[in-house]
Amino acid sequence: MPLANRINGYSEKDSAPRTDERDRNENEAGRSAGVVVSLRGRLEHFTWAWFTATMSTGGLAVALAETPHRFRGLDTIGLTIFILNTTLFLLLCALMTTRLLLFPHRFKHSFHHPTESFFFGSFWLSIAVILCGTQLYGVSPTRPWLIPALRISYWIYATISLLNAIQQYWLFMRRAPAKPVPMNPAWFLPGYSAMLTGTVASIIAGSQPPEHRLPVIVSGCAFQGFGWLLSCIWIGMYVARLMESGLPPPDVRPGMFIPVGTAAYTIVALIGQARAIPPEHAYFAAHPGAAETLQTLALFVGVFLWLFSFWLFAVAVLACVAGIPEMGFTLSWWAFVFPNVGFAVATVEIGRELGSQGVLWVGSGMTVGLVVVWLFTAGACVRAVVKRRILWPGRDEDKDM
Repeated sequence: MPLANRINGYSEKDSAPRTDERDRNENEAGRSAGVVVSLRGRLEHFTWAWFTATMSTGGLAVALAETPHRFRGLDTIGLTIFILNTTLFLLLCALMTTRLLLFPHRFKHSFHHPTESFFFGSFWLSIAVILCGTQLYGVSPTRPWLIPALRISYWIYATISLLNAIQQYWLFMRRAPAKPVPMNPAWFLPGYSAMLTGTVASIIAGSQPPEHRLPVIVSGCAFQGFGWLLSCIWIGMYVARLMESGLPPPDVRPGMFIPVGTAAYTIVALIGQARAIPPEHAYFAAHPGAAETLQTLALFVGVFLWLFSFWLFAVAVLACVAGIPEMGFTLSWWAFVFPNVGFAVATVEIGRELGSQGVLWVGSGMTVGLVVVWLFTAGACVRAVVKRRILWPGRDEDKDM
């Protein structure tokens, strides 16, 4: 089997292009053969990858809250999407619980399955964007209790996301010698969930009291450093595999956007954390000028990383455009949204720090593009469920379980 077809952990049979005509033929063949899959049977194939939908929808709400050029009603639209995403997250949690009760063996196996297991990180990323959305849409003078609640939630999330990153990579390393698994963009997700702790810190820190703000900023910087350095390892392996073996199958090429968010969310975290520094508290009171120095450093590190994000973005765009004729829907399509949320918000943050209207307009344009892509992906996801392209035996991340 060609290595190019194994890059995302798919077999040659599973990764073969699925055009509309092929899907129609499969569905017609299934109907003519009397194949019926019950709701219970379809829920058997409900995988962790479904949480990519909530991490992307929640990310869109964050992008709308951060976009600089606003109009009347935009806050209401963003709040509506945030509430929709929270409701959807609870629904997905209920469906995953149903899978646990009905198919406990498959649920247990999902945590070390070579393809599905890495998507467990999308569950934690969904929680991260809900925490960010709660800060952006919920914190107000009439709800002061949300400030300590978010701080406590932050520390809980930081602890669990780090433990999750340790255990997921440990399980993978422990079994890798017995059964090697080809590099695939989903490898980023466990580290992503820990890295987003830094992004959450940058968003909630500004509203925290100074005595609590500094620990949040320092820990957020540590988590961002951990996530970014880990991502650098995966990016090196990912690019080397692309150069050696070519592009992955068209169906899973949207996953190539995942690395875009590693540098982008690092920009967001560093600039946000530096902006939230309390200049007259603790270390910064004893070192006048340190806060301003770190803010300048954060901005130019952000500029330093931005073009690298753009390069990863451009490669992913070209790969997806080249594969359009043969690209069938998979849940990896949600990667069109979430990583690029970080890219758009990073652009906005750089524009704010530079005071550049040109850069801010680029960020606003990117946000509009995210809305269009989200609508397209959401529609394609619903259509794929109806057309039995996902949530169907042999067509999801658990296909070889």
